[in-house]
Amino acid sequence: MSPSPPLFSLPEAQTRFTNSTRDALINKNIKPLLSTFSQLAGSENEKKCTLDQAFRVILEEEIITRASCENVLAIISLAIGGVTEGICTASTPFVLLGDVLDCLPLDQCDTVFTFVEKNVATWKSNTFYSAGKNYLLRMCNDLLRRLSKSQNTVFCGRIQLFLARLFPLSEKSGLNLQSQFNLENVTVFNTNEQESTLGQKHIEDRDEGMEVEEGEMGDDEAPTSCSIPIDYNLYRKFWSLQDYFRNPVQCYEKISWKTFLKYSEEVLAVFKSYKLDDTQASRKKLEELKTGGEHVYFAKFLTSEKLMDLQLSDSNFRRHILLQYLILFQYLKGQVKFKSSNYVLTDEQSLWIEDTTKSVYQLLSENPPDGERFSKMVEHILNTEENWNSWKNEGCPSFVKESVHSICRRPSESKPTRVVRKRGAPEDFLGKGSSKKILMGNEELTKLWNLCPDNMEACKSENREYMPTLEEFFEEAIEQADPENMVENEYKAVNNSNYGWRALRLLARRSPHFFQPTNQQFKSLPEYLENMVIKLAKELPPPSEEIKTGEDEDEEDNDALLKENNESPDVRLDKPVKGDQIELFANKLGEQWKILAPYLEMKDSDIRQIESDSEDVKLRAKQLLVSWQDQEGIHATPENLINALNKSGLSDLAESLTNDTETSS
Repeated sequence: MSPSPPLFSLPEAQTRFTNSTRDALINKNIKPLLSTFSQLAGSENEKKCTLDQAFRVILEEEIITRASCENVLAIISLAIGGVTEGICTASTPFVLLGDVLDCLPLDQCDTVFTFVEKNVATWKSNTFYSAGKNYLLRMCNDLLRRLSKSQNTVFCGRIQLFLARLFPLSEKSGLNLQSQFNLENVTVFNTNEQESTLGQKHIEDRDEGMEVEEGEMGDDEAPTSCSIPIDYNLYRKFWSLQDYFRNPVQCYEKISWKTFLKYSEEVLAVFKSYKLDDTQASRKKLEELKTGGEHVYFAKFLTSEKLMDLQLSDSNFRRHILLQYLILFQYLKGQVKFKSSNYVLTDEQSLWIEDTTKSVYQLLSENPPDGERFSKMVEHILNTEENWNSWKNEGCPSFVKESVHSICRRPSESKPTRVVRKRGAPEDFLGKGSSKKILMGNEELTKLWNLCPDNMEACKSENREYMPTLEEFFEEAIEQADPENMVENEYKAVNNSNYGWRALRLLARRSPHFFQPTNQQFKSLPEYLENMVIKLAKELPPPSEEIKTGEDEDEEDNDALLKENNESPDVRLDKPVKGDQIELFANKLGEQWKILAPYLEMKDSDIRQIESDSEDVKLRAKQLLVSWQDQEGIHATPENLINALNKSGLSDLAESLTNDTETSS
């Protein structure tokens, strides 16, 4: 018998791997690791885990000894090679990167992150992507928390660009699906007029010849004269507009809109008065504008009162403000899926926005340098944003199209001709795609066809009940039958063949006289109808009442029963819920949405997606109800929602929803 292989010894294996890693680091070659891996006994998984630990031990030594970043990156490169050769686990390079970035100062993290950026193609390969995407995302978020947005702005931007390159465009974690605003971005400015340095006092101090502080404007740099004084009132209105740019939803409120309108007109009037004249700028500033100069970026606006007059005449600052206006107007006019149904502009608001947009573009085109070119570029970018907005409204479908393989092949001359299969209709045409819409080849036809998911149910809708009452239909014939009206026979409606055909159908459905046996014989249809009109004239009630058949009597009994139960007979709980009902109920549901979700047949993955999309419980509740509505279609009725609430133990909310439905009906 051949001797059995030696058992796997963890301490010995780790020592050998550690020494081999040092050799590989010195020689900058992975061959020592491959040789050790093949010589050691034990299973492949055991050897991989041991090598992973050896990498971390060597990395720890390098960090403790404060070695250069080159050695650290060389270790990570060896780990990448180990993954490629299949001798260590795919997550090892990412674990090492996380350890390095957690331990090193920010200036060295910049160097390490440059290495991460250069290897983005490696991270996106099949070997690394699935194992490392979460590690990279966590690593980048940890870095962003350490960095200052104002002092490390470029580094933060590099991280965001790296994530955009790493993840696909349709990655849900990187999309603001619900179009939420960054409400934490508050612009702080002086709100106490008593502490203000603007106004008459500030002007008097200048006249007395006080020294001009650094950053203030001197007499030789004064802007063009303006009809509107630069005082605290203008300062307050100017910076108050940032709150509207931060949260545009305020513009849909009547009082807030009036305030925004007033402040905007004054600020834009100041911009028009402060025409930027190149001749009044210093030569140095002109040189910087023409050559591009060194661009200084501020993550937050500088709201010092001393800078107000300088900012109003600064071309770069003015571009920022005007661009904010255009972005705000685009949101107010655009169609956003998660925008409340109450957020609708009036005709007056729409007209003002249209006129002001033209004025803003005009101001941008007058703003040096290259104002006209910059204005056209901004307009082009905002038009492109409309396409992105439409893509988000459709749920961000993937841009990757499935390859269509032709199943038709040219038959060989030596083989008998095969019957070519007819290609099936695409899923979108059959209504089986992600949007569940049936495409009719024309936008209007598609919209018309998809008004109701089930066309047979739409045909059965009560709204399609066109049958008139006996009183309404025979009103004209009864008047003509009265001798006092002296209507000649040839002009009577009963002699019209079309009228007679419809009258017979109505009598068969509504009148008991149609099926009563009689010995009286009629030679023609007009004669029979005239006889029926006389009978109906005697029996029809006043206009306020209505002839009721047996079916109508049953409905009356049901209505009476509903009244006894203190419910309105017009309440319909079997109709699909509306947008305003969802908005109202989502506010009441709040943090209890997660209790209701399983009873609306929501999957765990959908619940986790809702939690990750938003931290606001009201928005989570609204997204739950919108998802349920999309899933159920016409079956998303208040009645089914009430049943789910009762099953989940939320009886109080079920009763509240019932009352709200009755009130709205």
